[in-house]
Amino acid sequence: MNTIAVIGAGTMGNGIAHVFAQNGFQVHLIDVSQDALDKGLSTIAKNLDRMVAKEKISISDKENTLANIKSFTELKVGVSKADLAIEAATENVTIKLKIFKELDDVCDANTILASNTSSISITQIAASTSRPEKVIGMHFMNPVPIMTLVEIIRGYSTSNETTEVIMDLSKKLGKTPTEVNDYPGFVANRILIPMINEAIETLHHGVAGVEEIDTVMKLGMAHPMGPLQLADFIGLDVCLSILNVMHDGFKNPKYAPSPLLVNMVMAGKKGVKSGEGFYDYSTSRKAEIISSQFSK
Repeated sequence: MNTIAVIGAGTMGNGIAHVFAQNGFQVHLIDVSQDALDKGLSTIAKNLDRMVAKEKISISDKENTLANIKSFTELKVGVSKADLAIEAATENVTIKLKIFKELDDVCDANTILASNTSSISITQIAASTSRPEKVIGMHFMNPVPIMTLVEIIRGYSTSNETTEVIMDLSKKLGKTPTEVNDYPGFVANRILIPMINEAIETLHHGVAGVEEIDTVMKLGMAHPMGPLQLADFIGLDVCLSILNVMHDGFKNPKYAPSPLLVNMVMAGKKGVKSGEGFYDYSTSRKAEIISSQFSK
C-alpha cells in the first residue's frame, strides 16, 4: 500500500493522517469543508512541533510528514488512487452508510474500505457496499499519534486476506493491532463506556463530586485519567452516541445513558471540544491538555 485516503479532517481524521504520513505513506485528507481541512492540517503541524520540541522527531521528519499530505474537498478526486480509504466521520450511522455507498461507487474495485467507528456495526456498513469482503474496522485510539492500540474489527463478510493486510499495515505504523469480532461497542467501548456512564450516574446521584470520583479511580484503580475527565476528552456527545448504539444493539437497560449525560449534551457541554464538560476548559487549558498528551 502506498496511498491512503482519510475521510474527515476532525480530531481522529487528522490524527490518522498524521500517523500514516509520518510513516512514509502518501495521504489524501478529505473533507467537504476547506476550513476543516485547514484546521486539521494546522493541528497536525502543531502536534509535530510538540514532538520536535520533545526531541521525538527531527525538523526534517516534520517537513517530510507534512509533504506527504495533500488535502481535497471532492471525495471522488481524493480517493481516485487510494489503496485504502479510512472513514473518520462523526459517529452517526446514517452519515457513515452514505459515505461508504459513495466510496464503493468511486473507489477502485481493489481498494479496501475501513471505518474508524468506535461502536457501529461493520457488518451493517459493509452491507451498503458491493465489496463487503473488503470492508473492515480500524478503531484508532485518541490521540492517534500517541496511543498504540488499533482495534481491528471483522465484519461478518470481511475476508481473511483483508484482515491480514490491515493487521500488517497497522504494525508498519508502529501500532499494536488487536482483532475483535463485530458486536456493539466491540471490546474497548463495550467495557469503557459503561464504566464512564456509571461514573456519571454516581455524580448524578450525589455520591461524590467530579474530582472526588476521578481521584478514586486514578489513585484506587491506577487509571491514568479519571472517567469523567476521560469522557470530556473523548467528547460527551461521542459517549452518548456509543451508549445509544449499545442500548439499541443489546436491548439491555444497563447500557441506557445517564440522564445527566443526555442533558449535558443537549446543553452543548461536550467536553474539551466545546470548552466545558465535567471540567471547565479555557483556551489555555485546552492547549495544556493536548500538549500533555504529546509529552508522554
